[in-house]
Amino acid sequence: MSVLLPTWATDLITAYESGATAQFIVAGNVHDRMLLPLGSGELGSLSDFLIKVMLPRFDVVFSYDLGNGLRVERGGDVIAKWPRMKETPHMPRAPREAIELLSHYLRYTTNLVRIGQGRIQVGVLIRSADLIMPVASYGAPESNAMASLVRDWASDGAIADHAVATFLIADNVSDLHPLVAANPRATVVQLPLPTSKELAAAMQILAPRYPKALSAFINDLQKPATLLAGTTLSATESLLKLREHKAEPLNEKDLLDIKKALVERECAGLIEFMESNRTLDDYEAGDAIKQWLRQDVALWKQGELQAMPMGYLLCGPVGTGKTYLVECLAGEAGVPVVKLKNFRDKWVGSTEGNLEKIFRLIHALGRCFVFIDEADQALGKRDQGGNDAGGINGRIYAMMAQEMSNTRNRGKVVWILASSRPDLIEVDLKRPGRIDVRIPIFPTTTASAGMNLLRALGKRRGVVLTDEEATALEPLVPNLLTPGAAEAIAVKAYRLSRTGGRDSATALRDCLTGYQSPISLDIMRFQIELAIAEASDPEFVPKALR
Repeated sequence: MSVLLPTWATDLITAYESGATAQFIVAGNVHDRMLLPLGSGELGSLSDFLIKVMLPRFDVVFSYDLGNGLRVERGGDVIAKWPRMKETPHMPRAPREAIELLSHYLRYTTNLVRIGQGRIQVGVLIRSADLIMPVASYGAPESNAMASLVRDWASDGAIADHAVATFLIADNVSDLHPLVAANPRATVVQLPLPTSKELAAAMQILAPRYPKALSAFINDLQKPATLLAGTTLSATESLLKLREHKAEPLNEKDLLDIKKALVERECAGLIEFMESNRTLDDYEAGDAIKQWLRQDVALWKQGELQAMPMGYLLCGPVGTGKTYLVECLAGEAGVPVVKLKNFRDKWVGSTEGNLEKIFRLIHALGRCFVFIDEADQALGKRDQGGNDAGGINGRIYAMMAQEMSNTRNRGKVVWILASSRPDLIEVDLKRPGRIDVRIPIFPTTTASAGMNLLRALGKRRGVVLTDEEATALEPLVPNLLTPGAAEAIAVKAYRLSRTGGRDSATALRDCLTGYQSPISLDIMRFQIELAIAEASDPEFVPKALR
């Protein structure tokens, strides 16, 4: 089969052939298997792709990594004519010596051109460049020296203008030494996760090797590819090998669970998928909120993407069920919900790298919700002065602000922020174009609403009340009851009914008598006022609180 070049590869070729740049920082999904557009098609590593597909006409190709040292991938006979090779025939393994030798050879080839002795095209691949010249080593003389030499490969016209192409491969651009990462003469190439079409093309290549694993989809490989969007080709190939060995065909029912496990493993605890079989029917909230959300879901399903909000802000006192509303919305829309976990890291550059990895994932998923709980703590600040050690909060803020305002994500990625202190979230992050709809969520404002909430939560545990019993207990229901507090009361009532031999009504009465809210009334009122002030539509606020 014929495989077209991916977009990033065609852009890279254009940049090189136009003379705009000769150095490329290749980051992102760099450890994955790749489709090699060579005749019938095959899979290979990124290095295979660069050497076989991008550099087939180059006379000499070097590669270097810490494990293997400097290697000649192509053109050993050409390099043998270099006078220095007669003096030092062995390729160095140490980073500094390898970088220096490469610099000497690149200058040697440019000198040959100047004296009319021929033109040698040279390609250089530095694998795991972030380990050789890491951002954490900025200021160390050894690392600075190597970064300066590598920077010269792109900045020094004597080298860059003479048939040289260098590739610095790293997981994330933010992990690289600043002298290299911020070089204006280098072009950053971000490798995305494979699209569903690329996964389908890979499965077509792999199908003859794993007929049992793909037997259920042999006539429609696009279906499993679509369901597995967001995973890597490596993970997909490993899955097929395992199922083929066990003689277990893949089926549509378990593909989503498999995808969830694969993606969470690839992201190493940075995210988790929130599963939901609930819909907005399960959410006890104001009709105005549910109507608005259902309209958005309907627009999404109809393909009216320009009418979709870029994001939602859910705000309200602690325990009012913000996460529960997200689950109900996800079940209503039928799309994945990715919850960001603790992406912060103590190592320099690691937090930014984690965010880059998360952004790659959500772009590959297609339509999805991205949920950030406790957003006031997670999203960083524009400027925290001396309290922001190393400027990490400022960099997180800048990355999140840029990603949330990316208009290409409209209708594909919907951000959902949740916070009981929305006033602590930077104003710029809440502006229209990033967060278009701000939904306040409140505790109950009437005794009857509180009783309905208690009955619904108690019923799940067998604490069932008749209408007469509920009416009799209604005067005991506290005002401003949150779902979290109601859940605790329902659990306690269930426990009393099982350990104290009491009926449901008596158990609930004992729980409500002398009940004390876990949140002080002053804090509750303060957070309610904040939520009211944030509401993007007055209809979202109950009449009792307006």
